[in-house]
Amino acid sequence: VQLQAFGGGLVQTGGSLRLSCLASGRRFSNNAVGWFRQAPGKEREFVAHINWRSDTTLYSDSVKGRFTISRDNAKNAVYLQMNSLKPEDTAVYYCAASIYSYGSSSETYFRYWGQGTLVTVSS
Repeated sequence: VQLQAFGGGLVQTGGSLRLSCLASGRRFSNNAVGWFRQAPGKEREFVAHINWRSDTTLYSDSVKGRFTISRDNAKNAVYLQMNSLKPEDTAVYYCAASIYSYGSSSETYFRYWGQGTLVTVSS
């Protein structure tokens, strides 16, 4: 089972990026998927998750209203649309898949992790 996150890059404050996470090895249409991030010198933190039917999402307070998580089960893919980016959003972003249908903000809920993609927001 592999998750591959991509789409990161360098963007100016106020800009947008769309991260993608593709799963291979098994289908994740029945599993919740989440995004986490780790800024330099900080612990990894929860960003957002989406349940298997896409009818339940959860966002951290720091990204609520700016980021949108979505998924395409036919493509075995999950996306994170990031708008109005701020320098404090600079981090390595990881996608993760749970063994459950509904997600959580806790890392322990997620079993499969991608390698991460770097997002840098310049001021």
